[in-house]
Amino acid sequence: MAAAAASNLSWLLSCSFSGASASFRSFRGRNYGVASVISRYSTAAAVEEPVKAPVKVNYNQLLINGKFVDAASGKTFPTLDPRSGDVIAHVAEGDAEDINRAVAVARKAFDDGPWPRMTVYERQMILLRFADLLEKHNDEIAALETWNNGKPYEQAAKIEVPMMTRLIRYYAGWADKIHGLTVPADGPHHVQTLHEPIGVAGQIIPWNFPLLMFAWKVGPALACGNTIVLKTAEQTPLSALVVSKLLHEAGLPEGVLNVVSGYGPTAGAALASHMDVDKLAFTGSTSTGKIVLELAAKSNLKPVTLELGGKSPFIICEDADVDKAVELAHFALFFNQGQCCCAGSRTYVHERVYDEFVEKAKARALKRSVGDPFKSGIEQGPQIDSEQFEKILGYIKSGIESGATLETGGDRIGHKGFYVQPTVFSNVKDDMLIAKDEIFGPVQSILKFKDLGDVIRRANNTHYGLAAGVFTQDIDVANTLTRALRVGTVWVNCFDVFDAAIPFGGYKMSGQGREKGIYSLQNYLQVKAVVTPLKNPTWL
Repeated sequence: MAAAAASNLSWLLSCSFSGASASFRSFRGRNYGVASVISRYSTAAAVEEPVKAPVKVNYNQLLINGKFVDAASGKTFPTLDPRSGDVIAHVAEGDAEDINRAVAVARKAFDDGPWPRMTVYERQMILLRFADLLEKHNDEIAALETWNNGKPYEQAAKIEVPMMTRLIRYYAGWADKIHGLTVPADGPHHVQTLHEPIGVAGQIIPWNFPLLMFAWKVGPALACGNTIVLKTAEQTPLSALVVSKLLHEAGLPEGVLNVVSGYGPTAGAALASHMDVDKLAFTGSTSTGKIVLELAAKSNLKPVTLELGGKSPFIICEDADVDKAVELAHFALFFNQGQCCCAGSRTYVHERVYDEFVEKAKARALKRSVGDPFKSGIEQGPQIDSEQFEKILGYIKSGIESGATLETGGDRIGHKGFYVQPTVFSNVKDDMLIAKDEIFGPVQSILKFKDLGDVIRRANNTHYGLAAGVFTQDIDVANTLTRALRVGTVWVNCFDVFDAAIPFGGYKMSGQGREKGIYSLQNYLQVKAVVTPLKNPTWL
């Protein structure tokens, strides 16, 4: 399965167009050629009854000290099916009292429990067993993720759950490779550094990639020997409960991982401001990230890792193969219903190829298959909820009113669920809201540029700095742009390549710190210097 997962990741996430045709022909041994995909978006998604989800909700409580329990208040909240707006289940609504319970348990597990005192090999084996269980339950987990989030099942089952499994195995591999240094000193002293677990980690994950964000945060924290209180997004609380149960089946001691579902102003704020949480990690909007950072500072000055919003430029140079550029730019923006923090949401196209690109981008959007995410061949499901749905439609209206040209789309599909037509705007100007704000939806804004100096200046003229894409056949142009763009990741002739070892994070108001790869371990470790006198040393 690992080889199949790698192939699928290459197909969708690497999206390297040096071999695009072969990638589109092969999708885990099946033929998903472009010609076989639905030829245009339609209202069929809304007028048909949603496909019955092939999974049941078995867990809807809080997970504290290894047990599923009700919220202290007894309250619950509904979690919805984005395909219809219907209630999937009622989930325990945690608040400050539940955060206090979870933190107390996590503190005891760290101070007195076996987890930090296990050999690193034992911790590694628990994580590896967890990965095996994820692989075993791959389809069930993916179905729950699709039901609660609205993303295509094929994306969840063939891309995201295998990627989560890979991430957990990656961090299991790090567990026995974390060590300090021996440092020479100017005098007769033995100096060593210890890399110690930081303690109780508070983690707040978003709704757009619940499982992957779980792995990005829980994986390195556990590999380093910490304990965790995790708050899930109120829109998507279900999948984290299932995989956390599997982690305990793999042998994780009680109290090491605690999961609290609830709302940001109550459970989230309580976690961010808790005096007994040693470190905080948050993924979400920049506006909420500012609040989280302030709460952490005003409490116990806990260090904070933030992975926030973006308005990523995707730059198509004058030497581009337009057909390939259109396909990659389409993927960069529309993947996951456009609900990606790093989406290539400012498509800058050189004036020489601009008109051709716009026509072909419009044609590609019209071919995008939108519908029930449980159906085979569907590229785009519904948006997450009514709030996001209305926000996207509001930005589309703003684009029209500000003078951008609506090439296609611009409206909802049907009257049930949260489906939005794939939308393309041309003649977009930098000062328009659709070119400045993070829309987080299937809305492509195409802007024209004249030369490299022009596009570098405009691409960097934003508060964000998460990612960028560059499409060119000229290595000198690529090198110029990769060094000039003030972002945390630049993808050249590819987009959304999320290998476990590649660090991810932003410049400016797109966040602080890095997740994934070796850099993520630094978020969950303290460095201690230990100095001991040497008596009559043979050497220094």
